[in-house]
Amino acid sequence: MKRKIAKYVSECDVCQKVKVDHLKPMGMLQPLAVLAWKWEDIHMDFIVGLPRTQKGYDSIWVIIDRFTKSAHFIPVKTIYHAKTYAELYIARIVSLHGVPQTITSDRGSLFVSRFWKHLQTALGTNLIHSSAYHPQTSGQVERVNQILEDMLRACALTYSTKWDECLLLAEFAYNNSYQKSLEMAPFEALYGRRCRTPLNWSELGELVTFGLDLVTQGEEQVKLIHSHLKRAQSRQKSYSDKRRRPLVFQKGNQVYLRVSPMKGVHRFGVKGKLAPRYIGPFKITEQCGSVAYRLVWPSHLAAVHDVFHVSQLKKCLKVLKKVIELDLTYEEQPIKILDQKQRSTRQRTINFYKVQWSNHSEEEATWEQEEYLQTKYPGFLPSTSNEYVLIVLKSKLI
Repeated sequence: MKRKIAKYVSECDVCQKVKVDHLKPMGMLQPLAVLAWKWEDIHMDFIVGLPRTQKGYDSIWVIIDRFTKSAHFIPVKTIYHAKTYAELYIARIVSLHGVPQTITSDRGSLFVSRFWKHLQTALGTNLIHSSAYHPQTSGQVERVNQILEDMLRACALTYSTKWDECLLLAEFAYNNSYQKSLEMAPFEALYGRRCRTPLNWSELGELVTFGLDLVTQGEEQVKLIHSHLKRAQSRQKSYSDKRRRPLVFQKGNQVYLRVSPMKGVHRFGVKGKLAPRYIGPFKITEQCGSVAYRLVWPSHLAAVHDVFHVSQLKKCLKVLKKVIELDLTYEEQPIKILDQKQRSTRQRTINFYKVQWSNHSEEEATWEQEEYLQTKYPGFLPSTSNEYVLIVLKSKLI
């Protein structure tokens, strides 16, 4: 009997929607492939909600090279259109590093706009977006955002809201900081030599190379960076997978979807403290990548993106048969006015009518305001007081 009860509870539709999970998150870490050259794949993200500067900047556009980890921090305004961002992209990225092969980002309004997609298609760049409600495309860009915010907080203690004047120095400091995964600074990984700064002006000296020696040294350094990134990526995956559990779905499986994957996002029509944790079940139509799935979406959720990360899904152990819903409700209609009274306030006089409803006797009549009856049931109330008296007398005679 205990086994039957446990099986019944595990397959209960209400329990699967309501009960909280105390297990490890689902889905093993799927790191992005390590590239072979510099500025071929870049990450983009925004830091928003910053204090508005004198020039009107209130956000930072962070663009990072995945291979060398070198970054550019561009101050922007939230009111910019996609065309303005395109001009900044050409001036600050393409003019310095060329056109990248791929751009990885979340599903922000800029990155999914038609203008941005057409621009990158014309340039020959492939756009890679995160799955819906799971914007963890790469921890690298989130870590860079955290570092930049910490530096700006330190600058704000002295320069207050003039953080845009410190942004170039913050970019210089970041690109010349030692990276554990590279085992060198991003500046050195990008240009093949350490940057000359006032801190080590006398220690460095000039690195003189001629002819093919420069090319050979650059290729050797790229191979070294590639091996370092492979080793760091393998180490990060082993650490992350210890706190996760694998889960794979097949086409046609039924799954539940977490109602609120992230705080402050679309609630799928369900909200409140006692709202269920999952909705569904929904059918899986295809697998998009290694850890994302496309669901069959009902018509009232057509505006929501239908691809979700495996961590936001839960397997449906038993699909319930279609339940026939019986409509036991009926609409009440007023049929008779039994009495009238007035209630006076300081500003106006409110009329009340005692109304008998269909399917109810006179003992169950209710008092309703005149405004409610005129709005809900136009034409039911009498137009004059004489007409009302005739109606009341007629009802009493009947």
